[in-house]
Amino acid sequence: MRRGRRSRIDYPVPPASEITPKNLAVSRRKVLTTGATLFGGAMAAPLLRATADDWKARIQAAEKTDFKVDDDPTPRQRATSYNNFFEFGTRKEQPYMRAHRMETDPWSVTIAGEVERPGEYALEDILAPHDFEQRIYRHRCVEAWSKVIPWIGFPLGDLIERFEPTSRAKYVAFETLVDEDVMPGVARGILDWPYREALTIEEAVHPLTLLAVGMYDDVMPPQCGAPLRLVVPWKYGYKGIKSIVRIEFTEERPECLWELEQPEEYGWYGNVNPNVDHPRWDQSRERRIGELGRRETELYNGYAELVADLYPEGPDAYW
Repeated sequence: MRRGRRSRIDYPVPPASEITPKNLAVSRRKVLTTGATLFGGAMAAPLLRATADDWKARIQAAEKTDFKVDDDPTPRQRATSYNNFFEFGTRKEQPYMRAHRMETDPWSVTIAGEVERPGEYALEDILAPHDFEQRIYRHRCVEAWSKVIPWIGFPLGDLIERFEPTSRAKYVAFETLVDEDVMPGVARGILDWPYREALTIEEAVHPLTLLAVGMYDDVMPPQCGAPLRLVVPWKYGYKGIKSIVRIEFTEERPECLWELEQPEEYGWYGNVNPNVDHPRWDQSRERRIGELGRRETELYNGYAELVADLYPEGPDAYW
C-alpha cells in the first residue's frame, strides 16, 4: 500500500499590508533559509506514539482565533456527509460511507525536493511542535456550492520554515494517499492517481494557508481528508488536497491532476472568481449547503483584501 475547491472577515484579522507579498518579498529569503531550531532532535527519531485521545485532546484545546467569518458554520452532519473525495467515489455521499476503511494510524509524510531536511516522517513528528488553532473559513467548491467550516490546524508556513526549503524552491506540491484496496475510485482508475496539487511558495507561506488536522472541535473525519489536509480559503476546493502523504518543493511549476484532466474547467491557480464562469455553469452565485436559494460569490471567496496582492496581474490572469 502506498501512502503516498459572501462573508466579510471579522477583524482583528491582520490587515493586508502586514501579510501579503509586500512583506513576503522582504521576508521570503529568511523564510527559506532560517534554521529549523523548533524541530530540535525530533527529526532524528520518531516521538513516542500519541494515542487517539492525546490528539483529540490537543484538537479540542485549540485556540479560538479571530480568523473567522460572520456566517454561522454549516451544520456538522451536512458538512461531513457531502464531500468530493473521488478516490472513494464520484457521488457526494460515497466518501462518507466508504472512507472509514482508510487506515490513518500509523501515517507518514514524505518531505522531498528543494529542501534541506528531506525524508519520511511520522505524523507525530510532523505535528508535535505546532500549536493547533481554530479558524472558521468559507469553503467554495468549483461546482458552485459552499460551506462554512471551523477548521483546526496550524499555518503551513510554520512547517515550511522548519524544513528549510532552498532558494530554488518556488512551488510546493502535495500528493494524496493511493490505496486501491480501500479506495474504489483508485481501483477503477477513474483519474490519473495520485491526486496532486500545488501552490506557489508565496501562497504556501501566506498566513491564511492552513494544514488542518480537525474540524468542529474534533479530529478530521476520514471523508474530509484525515489525518492531514490543506485548506486555502480563497481558492476553489479542489486545491485543498486531502490525506496528504507527500510534500515536495520544486523549482519548476508542478502539474496538478485536475489541470491535466480538464484544463478548461480547472485552472492551475484555482482562485475563486465570480467573473470567470465554469464552462458548464455560472460562477457568480453559489448554493450554501443546508440553505435554500443561492447567494452571491465574492472575488477570492471574500478574502480579496488579504490575498489580492499575491496576484499583481489581476485575478482573471490566474485562472
